[in-house]
Amino acid sequence: MLKNYFNVGFRSLLKNKVYSFINIFGLAIGIAAFLLIFQYVTFEKSYENFVESKENIYRVQLDVYNNGELTYKSSENYPGAGPAILSDLPEVIRSAKLYNIGAKNNIVVTREDTPEPIVFKHKKLLYAEADFLPMFSYEMVFGDAETALKEPFKIAISESASKKYFGDENPLGKFLRLEDDDFNNELCEVTGVFQDSPANTHLKFDVLLSFETLMGRGDYAENRYGNGWRRKDHYTYVQLSPGTDPADVEAKLPALVEKYAQANIERNQRDVLLLQPITDIHLKSRLTDEPEVHGSADGVYYLSVIAFFILIIAWVNYVNLSTSRALDRGREVGLRKVLGSYRRNLIIQFLVEAFVINGLALLLAFGLIFLITPYFTQLGGTPEAYNIWLQPWFWGAVGTILLVGSFLSGIYPAFVLSSFKPVAVLHGKLKTSGSGMILRKALVVFQFATSVAMIIGTWTVYNQMNHMQDQDIGLNIEQTVVVERPSKRDTSFQVVMNSVESFKNGLNREPDIEYVAGSTMLPGKKLRFRTPIRTRSQSEEEAVIFAAAWVDYEFAESMGLEVLAGRNFSKEMNDHDDTVTVITKSGARGLGFRNIEEAVGQRIPLDIFRMELKVIGVVEDYHQESLKEQMMPVLFGTGRFIMDYYHVKVNTNNMQSTLSKIENQWYQSFPGNPFEYFFLDEYFNSYYESDRQFRDLFASFSVLAILIGCLGLFGLSSFAAMQKTKEIAIRKVLGSSVANIITLLSKEFLVLVGIATLIAWPMVYFAMDEWLSNYPYRTEIDWWSFVVSGLAVVFVAVVTIGYQTIKSALANPVDALNYE
Repeated sequence: MLKNYFNVGFRSLLKNKVYSFINIFGLAIGIAAFLLIFQYVTFEKSYENFVESKENIYRVQLDVYNNGELTYKSSENYPGAGPAILSDLPEVIRSAKLYNIGAKNNIVVTREDTPEPIVFKHKKLLYAEADFLPMFSYEMVFGDAETALKEPFKIAISESASKKYFGDENPLGKFLRLEDDDFNNELCEVTGVFQDSPANTHLKFDVLLSFETLMGRGDYAENRYGNGWRRKDHYTYVQLSPGTDPADVEAKLPALVEKYAQANIERNQRDVLLLQPITDIHLKSRLTDEPEVHGSADGVYYLSVIAFFILIIAWVNYVNLSTSRALDRGREVGLRKVLGSYRRNLIIQFLVEAFVINGLALLLAFGLIFLITPYFTQLGGTPEAYNIWLQPWFWGAVGTILLVGSFLSGIYPAFVLSSFKPVAVLHGKLKTSGSGMILRKALVVFQFATSVAMIIGTWTVYNQMNHMQDQDIGLNIEQTVVVERPSKRDTSFQVVMNSVESFKNGLNREPDIEYVAGSTMLPGKKLRFRTPIRTRSQSEEEAVIFAAAWVDYEFAESMGLEVLAGRNFSKEMNDHDDTVTVITKSGARGLGFRNIEEAVGQRIPLDIFRMELKVIGVVEDYHQESLKEQMMPVLFGTGRFIMDYYHVKVNTNNMQSTLSKIENQWYQSFPGNPFEYFFLDEYFNSYYESDRQFRDLFASFSVLAILIGCLGLFGLSSFAAMQKTKEIAIRKVLGSSVANIITLLSKEFLVLVGIATLIAWPMVYFAMDEWLSNYPYRTEIDWWSFVVSGLAVVFVAVVTIGYQTIKSALANPVDALNYE
């Protein structure tokens, strides 16, 4: 019996090839789009899933308030926080501190026992306490995770780093030397090789050094790295006992802060410790000092909604097309009932047909996924190693889509078609019910309301991205090559400064290089040093929080930082960081100067260093970070010391030749240091990467949703025209023009599209306004985008319907009237 159902189902498909193609192709696009978006969403949500005890592991977040004002929210913490939490709170069974030296210093790691030393610069390098590797469930290729980092001067490296230094040999017991730009020089024994950090973790690293190594850095080391509560530059992870409520632990943290950080309280600073689930970090964290740029929970949510809408639109197409063919299938149903078929048999038959169509669509979807995956991987940033076919959720999702889709898309048509009375059908008196017509119209409205919403949404997302990237940030970051200060350098300050001057002077002699400027700041990277600033007449409680950076004399001019009042730093006037300062316009306003010229010549106490600085100039505000963050006042200092970054402003059409000149001068001035560089504009714009991915994915799948809707509309218009064949013929005989007939066939659909547009407008406005509220510098939602979206959908509908309506209007009425 079941075989017969399938045979009948396949014969029905072959009999109605256009109908079958529209249904199968539309469903295939919907299923493929859903699965691809689901791949992206599940990957974004899978961060830290490899950690066995992930539900009990938290990162300790630090919120800092100065004079009652929230200064910043940091992912890093005091080195003393972890040990204090572990010792004072019995609910905490493990704690691990990390010092992200790769992000703070320039580091080279060298293997010296080879004919030619093997040297690499590392940015993903951390000092880690011994409990870190076992806490995060890292698999070891060589060595033991529990003991690899217990002793000082031990080092664990990733499998890929091991291949760089040691090839295929076992590196345990061999040595690597670490050197950094703070004159640290440590020879460490390799005690472990761990598998490379997975793509779905917020904390990726190549090299781990035992945290105990830091304790050998002099008498200050214990307070600096061990139990201090002054410097806020360590990641702290804690593991709670299973079943512990993190809220109960958080409730105990204020007392712990009061016990250990009394000095901070006396400085009018309030520290708040919070527990952040590690599974929330990638999508929900908006903290400073993150190890990498994170994703967006809002973006994942909106794409998830789009995925389900696309799949529902594809199923809606099936329901619409199936019920619209009711009159065509009516005689078949009548004959089957006359020959003895029960209603349940007919329901099963139509459900089997839905299963067959969904199954064929699923197979076609597999082919589309295979073709699209390389493009989609590049578009969404999903790593190639995250193979969709190998994911445990994939086949479960496929089975669910097939069964649920077959049922949902087939159950209503099955009940409608099986309910026909055989006498009425065979006498040609079958009429579609009013409720059925209303449902089909409602489904068409749903399809095109979704399309309108997606058009407006896509435009708004593109507009916001363009707004952020086209905005004048107040700095000229184009054509700027950045190199970091050398890792290996002489212990003599004068020798190092001579090397720096050699580097700058050598490049300044090149005609295609305009400026070489040093600074402790990097546009795009949050300024870590922040301090309360006030005027002499203001109390400490009235102080304003400033970020601070140190620059050399050429920086302002090279970066195009506009001087609004006073002057900039000058070598000729012997400006030094301990005597003068330049502040931004918002800083001058924040200090109470309504006329920024009044700020010039004023002295402002820098309480943290117990000194006063004279304001010599006020510069225009600029965006230190991306436009996803609020702008804040900045204080600049200058002086003769080693900067962190050197910004090389170039003016050339031959970038490769200029880079070669920079590299040659680098090796002349800083021998033994690997040369690495990056472009400042690319670095700055990298903070928009998750937004760009969301924009491109949103736009791509919006187009697919509209395409699926158009396929359904094409099918509906085709069947509508077929059902009105004789009516059209009679109208033509009675003198109706082609235009009148086209209007007749199109009017109903265009009214539905108009209703869909009016329904979609308020819904999408509130949704996109909520999305834009996440950006401090947001664009406005253009009113005309609503009009354009409506006109665009009407145009698409007209084009979609147009072929069939014109074909029917131009047909010979004699053929239709002779047709039985």
